[in-house]
Amino acid sequence: MAVLEELEPQEVFHYFEELSQIPRGTFNTKAVSDYCVKFANDRGLEVIQDELNNVIIKKPGTEGYEESEPVIVQGHLDMVCEKTEVSDHDFEKDPLDLYVEDGFVKARDTTLGADDGIAVAIALALLDSDTIPHPPLEAVFTVDEEVGMGGAGGIDLTPLKGKMLINLDSEDEGTIIAGCAGGLSFCMNLPVGRKQVTGDCLEVTIRGLKGGHSGMEIHHQRGNANKLAGRLLNRLNQNMDISLAEVQGGAKDNVIPSACTFTIVVHDSVKAEMIIENMENVWKQEFGEDEPELEVIVTKTENIEKSVMSDMDMKKVIFFINNCQNGVYGFSRSLKGLVETSDNLGVVTTEENKISFVFLIRSSVSSKMEEMKEAFISWAEFLGGTYELSGAYPAWMYKENSKIRPIVAEVFEKVYGKTPNISTIHAGLECGLLSGKKPELDCVSFGPRMYDIHSVNERLDIASTWRMWNIIKEVLKECK
Repeated sequence: MAVLEELEPQEVFHYFEELSQIPRGTFNTKAVSDYCVKFANDRGLEVIQDELNNVIIKKPGTEGYEESEPVIVQGHLDMVCEKTEVSDHDFEKDPLDLYVEDGFVKARDTTLGADDGIAVAIALALLDSDTIPHPPLEAVFTVDEEVGMGGAGGIDLTPLKGKMLINLDSEDEGTIIAGCAGGLSFCMNLPVGRKQVTGDCLEVTIRGLKGGHSGMEIHHQRGNANKLAGRLLNRLNQNMDISLAEVQGGAKDNVIPSACTFTIVVHDSVKAEMIIENMENVWKQEFGEDEPELEVIVTKTENIEKSVMSDMDMKKVIFFINNCQNGVYGFSRSLKGLVETSDNLGVVTTEENKISFVFLIRSSVSSKMEEMKEAFISWAEFLGGTYELSGAYPAWMYKENSKIRPIVAEVFEKVYGKTPNISTIHAGLECGLLSGKKPELDCVSFGPRMYDIHSVNERLDIASTWRMWNIIKEVLKECK
């Protein structure tokens, strides 16, 4: 018996569960792409699959809609792969372990992949239906959205005839998204020299933070484990002699890191552990109930010889992690309360001869994103490091004269009995890249309610999914 087969809408959750059986982390999308191609071939639908694994599926309009303007429905095939520290889940081969609890669909000890599997499931259910009235449909499934939007950046949109595009990659139910921030990934590499020291080795792990999406949840001021590590290292270095061996934290630039581990060698481990315990208590007071699972774990190995960074390079590393910009940098001056510019220190990795820091910079104003980029370049030059820029994507600018947005707004008002909130968001959406390739595209984005995406607490609201299913059916019915 399928776990979700009794949930409504059954047709949507059927495909969501099938997708959840296919490993589909970013850059591992061949299998799920082939699944979509087979789906189309089995139903005699026109399908295009490119070398990146993007898929376009076309379906003619139903009776009375044959000559209507096509509508594009779009989502991405890949998902963020995060798991708990105790999980042995292999994202390369294991299906997700779905379960239902308190009105939500969840995945045991891993991310759920509702971002953006639910969009794909809705589109497949539409394409599979023989009873839903709709204009010609063009379903666009992109890949590698979660790391640089490579699929949207490389897809050929010339086969598309539609100009109205519905992106289903939003998780704030009741809000119609009409614009988004742009972004880029910034990686700074600092060279580190090495020496051998002897003393007590402390492996310090900061963990239990909520983490989450570095765009949608950056304004919540959740703890960034990498930044906390920098603060703790700075406190230790100010109060005693330490030697730093390595820092390892986070896995993706678009995820607020929930854990970070650093290794130090000290001669007074009792004093070091007292400083660490005191810092943990300070954090618990500062965060209060916002980070209830925060903890600091120390593992000690006495009197060993270990390779550590040179004193000067250690000071550079601690100085940078402790002082670099992280979080909200500025709010919008035109849309009050909306984050305009931010950055996230998502990944810190240490190798033998270097330490790397990866940030995701976001802004809805191109000049502010340029300012942030230039600031980090200055950091790299000042500290004697190098840098790499990648995964840049443009902002999706609000379109004053939209044909699709009033249709969606009218349907939302019927469902919720009030005028919908029309806004832009700080997270990146593929609409920016797609409308850059095809300027005539008229885009909106909406979707069912999801919580804590990009984290192991990700969950999908079942009732909200039912409402969104009925909304998109009604929107398509009105696009005649």
